[in-house]
Amino acid sequence: MDFKIEQWDLKYVDDVVKYANNKRIADNLRDIFPYPYTKENAEFFIKDCINNDINNILKAITVNGKAVGSISVIKLNDVNRKTAEIGYWIGEEFQNKGIMKKAVKMVMKEAFERMDIIRIEAEIFETNIPSKKVLENNGFKLEGRKEKSIFKNGKIMDSLMYSIVK
Repeated sequence: MDFKIEQWDLKYVDDVVKYANNKRIADNLRDIFPYPYTKENAEFFIKDCINNDINNILKAITVNGKAVGSISVIKLNDVNRKTAEIGYWIGEEFQNKGIMKKAVKMVMKEAFERMDIIRIEAEIFETNIPSKKVLENNGFKLEGRKEKSIFKNGKIMDSLMYSIVK
Protein backbone atom coordinates (compact mmCIF):
# COMPACT_ATOMS: atom_id res chain seq x y z
CA MET A 1 0.00 0.00 0.00
CA ASP A 2 1.36 3.41 -0.96
CA PHE A 3 1.76 5.96 1.77
CA LYS A 4 3.60 9.20 2.46
CA ILE A 5 5.27 10.78 5.47
CA GLU A 6 4.13 14.42 5.56
CA GLN A 7 4.18 17.51 7.73
CA TRP A 8 1.21 17.83 10.04
CA ASP A 9 -1.50 20.25 8.95
CA LEU A 10 -4.83 21.17 10.53
CA LYS A 11 -6.56 19.82 7.42
CA TYR A 12 -5.96 16.37 8.98
CA VAL A 13 -8.06 16.97 12.12
CA ASP A 14 -11.05 14.87 11.01
CA ASP A 15 -8.76 12.07 9.80
CA VAL A 16 -6.98 11.91 13.14
CA VAL A 17 -10.29 11.72 15.00
CA LYS A 18 -11.48 8.95 12.69
CA TYR A 19 -8.40 6.75 13.01
CA ALA A 20 -7.20 7.59 16.54
CA ASN A 21 -10.58 7.12 18.20
CA ASN A 22 -9.98 3.41 18.72
CA LYS A 23 -9.58 1.73 22.09
CA ARG A 24 -7.30 -1.00 20.69
CA ILE A 25 -4.85 1.70 19.56
CA ALA A 26 -5.07 3.66 22.80
CA ASP A 27 -4.52 0.47 24.81
CA ASN A 28 -0.99 0.16 23.38
CA LEU A 29 0.01 3.79 23.95
CA ARG A 30 0.77 6.04 26.89
CA ASP A 31 -2.14 7.62 28.72
CA ILE A 32 -1.41 10.96 27.04
CA PHE A 33 -3.11 9.38 23.98
CA PRO A 34 -6.78 9.72 24.98
CA TYR A 35 -9.73 7.47 24.41
CA PRO A 36 -12.24 8.50 23.32
CA TYR A 37 -10.31 10.74 20.94
CA THR A 38 -12.11 14.02 20.22
CA LYS A 39 -11.78 16.78 17.66
CA GLU A 40 -10.26 18.98 20.40
CA ASN A 41 -7.66 16.28 21.09
CA ALA A 42 -6.79 16.14 17.38
CA GLU A 43 -6.47 19.92 17.08
CA PHE A 44 -4.23 20.11 20.15
CA PHE A 45 -2.08 17.20 18.91
CA ILE A 46 -1.60 18.61 15.41
CA LYS A 47 -0.80 22.12 16.67
CA ASP A 48 1.70 20.64 19.13
CA CYS A 49 3.36 18.66 16.31
CA ILE A 50 3.57 21.75 14.10
CA ASN A 51 5.09 23.83 16.92
CA ASN A 52 7.65 21.21 18.00
CA ASP A 53 8.88 19.89 14.64
CA ILE A 54 11.99 22.09 14.55
CA ASN A 55 14.38 19.85 16.49
CA ASN A 56 12.27 16.69 16.31
CA ILE A 57 10.52 14.66 13.65
CA LEU A 58 6.75 14.72 14.03
CA LYS A 59 4.99 13.50 10.89
CA ALA A 60 1.66 12.33 9.60
CA ILE A 61 1.43 9.00 7.83
CA THR A 62 -0.92 9.56 4.89
CA VAL A 63 -2.69 7.25 2.48
CA ASN A 64 -4.58 8.78 -0.45
CA GLY A 65 -4.30 12.23 1.13
CA LYS A 66 -5.76 11.16 4.48
CA ALA A 67 -3.76 11.10 7.73
CA VAL A 68 -4.08 7.52 8.98
CA GLY A 69 -1.34 7.56 11.61
CA SER A 70 1.56 9.35 13.19
CA ILE A 71 5.27 8.79 13.66
CA SER A 72 7.75 10.78 15.70
CA VAL A 73 11.38 10.86 16.75
CA ILE A 74 11.85 13.14 19.75
CA LYS A 75 15.28 14.08 20.96
CA LEU A 76 15.95 13.57 24.65
CA ASN A 77 17.94 16.03 26.75
CA ASP A 78 20.61 16.40 29.42
CA VAL A 79 22.94 13.37 29.53
CA ASN A 80 20.60 11.62 27.05
CA ARG A 81 20.94 14.37 24.44
CA LYS A 82 22.48 12.00 21.85
CA THR A 83 19.41 9.75 22.12
CA ALA A 84 15.94 10.10 20.63
CA GLU A 85 12.75 8.18 21.26
CA ILE A 86 10.62 6.86 18.40
CA GLY A 87 6.87 6.49 18.72
CA TYR A 88 4.08 5.70 16.29
CA TRP A 89 0.52 4.57 15.74
CA ILE A 90 -1.58 3.74 12.69
CA GLY A 91 -5.30 3.27 12.12
CA GLU A 92 -6.49 -0.28 12.56
CA GLU A 93 -7.50 -0.82 8.93
CA PHE A 94 -3.94 0.08 7.85
CA GLN A 95 -2.18 -2.30 10.23
CA ASN A 96 -0.41 -5.43 8.97
CA LYS A 97 0.16 -3.92 5.52
CA GLY A 98 3.87 -3.12 5.90
CA ILE A 99 3.27 0.63 6.20
CA MET A 100 4.70 1.06 9.68
CA LYS A 101 7.75 -1.07 8.96
CA LYS A 102 8.60 1.19 6.01
CA ALA A 103 7.66 4.39 7.85
CA VAL A 104 9.99 3.54 10.74
CA LYS A 105 12.82 2.83 8.29
CA MET A 106 12.29 6.17 6.51
CA VAL A 107 12.09 8.21 9.71
CA MET A 108 15.12 6.44 11.26
CA LYS A 109 17.18 7.39 8.22
CA GLU A 110 16.05 11.01 8.42
CA ALA A 111 16.67 11.15 12.17
CA PHE A 112 20.23 9.84 11.94
CA GLU A 113 21.01 12.21 9.05
CA ARG A 114 19.36 15.37 10.41
CA MET A 115 19.52 15.11 14.19
CA ASP A 116 22.64 15.14 16.33
CA ILE A 117 21.98 11.67 17.76
CA ILE A 118 23.68 8.29 17.86
CA ARG A 119 20.83 6.22 19.26
CA ILE A 120 17.08 5.77 18.80
CA GLU A 121 15.10 3.90 21.41
CA ALA A 122 11.55 2.68 21.89
CA GLU A 123 9.84 1.45 25.03
CA ILE A 124 6.82 -0.71 24.24
CA PHE A 125 4.29 -2.64 26.27
CA GLU A 126 5.12 -6.35 26.50
CA THR A 127 1.73 -7.17 24.95
CA ASN A 128 2.34 -5.08 21.80
CA ILE A 129 3.59 -7.85 19.51
CA PRO A 130 3.03 -5.92 16.23
CA SER A 131 5.26 -3.06 17.47
CA LYS A 132 7.89 -5.58 18.58
CA LYS A 133 7.94 -7.00 15.04
CA VAL A 134 8.17 -3.53 13.45
CA LEU A 135 11.18 -2.64 15.59
CA GLU A 136 12.97 -5.97 15.12
CA ASN A 137 12.38 -5.86 11.35
CA ASN A 138 14.14 -2.48 11.32
CA GLY A 139 17.22 -3.71 13.18
CA PHE A 140 16.28 -2.59 16.69
CA LYS A 141 17.65 -4.86 19.40
CA LEU A 142 15.91 -5.82 22.60
CA GLU A 143 17.96 -4.33 25.42
CA GLY A 144 15.85 -5.54 28.27
CA ARG A 145 12.61 -5.97 30.08
CA LYS A 146 11.47 -3.49 32.72
CA GLU A 147 9.45 -5.52 35.17
CA LYS A 148 6.10 -4.14 36.24
CA SER A 149 6.95 -0.71 34.85
CA ILE A 150 3.61 -0.01 33.14
CA PHE A 151 0.23 0.66 34.73
CA LYS A 152 -2.41 0.81 32.02
CA ASN A 153 -6.16 0.21 32.20
CA GLY A 154 -5.91 -1.04 35.78
CA LYS A 155 -3.24 -3.62 34.96
CA ILE A 156 0.47 -3.78 35.75
CA MET A 157 2.71 -5.11 32.99
CA ASP A 158 6.29 -5.19 31.82
CA SER A 159 7.73 -2.95 29.14
CA LEU A 160 10.40 -3.84 26.60
CA MET A 161 13.25 -1.47 25.74
CA TYR A 162 14.51 -1.57 22.16
CA SER A 163 17.24 0.50 20.54
CA ILE A 164 19.27 0.97 17.42
CA VAL A 165 22.64 2.71 17.32
CA LYS A 166 24.09 4.69 14.40
